[in-house]
Amino acid sequence: MRVHLTLLSGEEAVLTVSPDTTVHDLKLQAQRELGIHELVSSQGQILSGFCSLRDAGIRDGDNISATVRSAQLVSGRLCRAFALIRGDGTVVSWGDKVACGQYSDINWNELRDVQQICASSGAFAAVLGNGQVVTWGDSSCGADSRRVNEQLTAVCSLEASAFAFAALRRNGSVVTWGDHRFGGDSRPVQEQLTSVRRIVGSGRAFAAVRRDGLVVSWGSEDCGGDCSEVKEELTDVVDVYSTYSAFAAVRQDGSVVVWGDKHGGGDITEVKQELYDVREIHGSSYAFAAIRRDGQVVTWGSADSGGDSRLAQERLFEVSQVQATDSAFAALKTDGTVVTWGGRHGFGRGGAPSAAVQQQLVDVQRLAATDGAFAALLGNGRVVTWGDEDYGGDCRALSEELQDVHQIQGSNSAFAVVKNDGTVLAWGDRVVGGDCSGVKRQLKDVHCVSLRKSKFSDGAAEIHCTKCDSTPSRASTSSAEYDATDGTLIALESGVAPL
Repeated sequence: MRVHLTLLSGEEAVLTVSPDTTVHDLKLQAQRELGIHELVSSQGQILSGFCSLRDAGIRDGDNISATVRSAQLVSGRLCRAFALIRGDGTVVSWGDKVACGQYSDINWNELRDVQQICASSGAFAAVLGNGQVVTWGDSSCGADSRRVNEQLTAVCSLEASAFAFAALRRNGSVVTWGDHRFGGDSRPVQEQLTSVRRIVGSGRAFAAVRRDGLVVSWGSEDCGGDCSEVKEELTDVVDVYSTYSAFAAVRQDGSVVVWGDKHGGGDITEVKQELYDVREIHGSSYAFAAIRRDGQVVTWGSADSGGDSRLAQERLFEVSQVQATDSAFAALKTDGTVVTWGGRHGFGRGGAPSAAVQQQLVDVQRLAATDGAFAALLGNGRVVTWGDEDYGGDCRALSEELQDVHQIQGSNSAFAVVKNDGTVLAWGDRVVGGDCSGVKRQLKDVHCVSLRKSKFSDGAAEIHCTKCDSTPSRASTSSAEYDATDGTLIALESGVAPL
């Protein structure tokens, strides 16, 4: 039978399929050949699952809508590599050899229809469209999920500490794996982990917010894994935030409750009276910065990590966004300017930008950070950086190319950007992702715009759907090739990057 697949733009392709083809197989092939994201029935329902098209109510001549998505960069201040979800749901990874998965026992063909990727310090975990999870990278950082594989079904989101992962399932239960000292074993609190709606990781522990507003934590007790001292206060919790060694919870009334390392943000004694009507909180390694609904900022924690903002306080108003390095903060104001504070050794590690850089920080739209540098995405699509050069603080070598940028992301010590034309650039520490030349071929058209243009046309391009191998399996990395010098993944025959 023939099914008409239509984009919002009105462009159309015709799919020739068997009524016995599963929805899952159709979706995978449409993603791979057409560069789309999701399929939506004429009734407005997202098509998913392993039932046949016949059983899903799809008939000959039916119209199916398709959604598209932009590519998404994934990493973090602790992470030694980058992963990128392409517009077609496949994945490209580069950076540290081990974190990239060069030595992982993984079948890269499993990385299709990827919905989300989460990063620990040296490993990645991906949620697929069917709710299963695929992991790769350093086994000591959570890349080995075999112990809980059978439990990793119907997963909707992932969270990481430095060396462990936690998966939230659709039924509100939680599955953990990785180093038990970093929250990889939640069995002591498993009975309390019901009706969970959100999980947050610190460096060494996890905290779960339940639908009833209560909080459950586990992992290193000194770093937030034990919230028993503030249990009575942890009610009506809306969200939780973290530093490396502490947690901060925002309650429905805008008040804040903290626990964990008292020197790492787990003590609000000196600022408690200022913590009201809090909208959100951000953490450096050992300090917090809270944004109130009036746009004011309140900080606490280690002064060496930005916990003392007194020198910048008179400028910290009308703040819309905050980012943090290991030891400094940068606040984006509603007028597009930036205020910084903190930084060890006289504003090092991403603290105050030079006067020349400060003049460029106008019409800033978004901030990003590595462990020692900041990057600002301007309204004109250009990028400005400052901080430690070894952590991505100097992008002058790429200044001519850093135009029309769509997204920016920091790893531990490198930055990467996705441009609107679907190309990717990186700089900073070459070992941890600052050099993406090894995957240059895969980092083209990452939004899959060109792929869609080549398939969708006024003439309604036609593809034939054949059955895909959708059975997950473990295998060696024999189908992947790696650059011998930096370990980046440079080619996959039919997994991470389509031919």
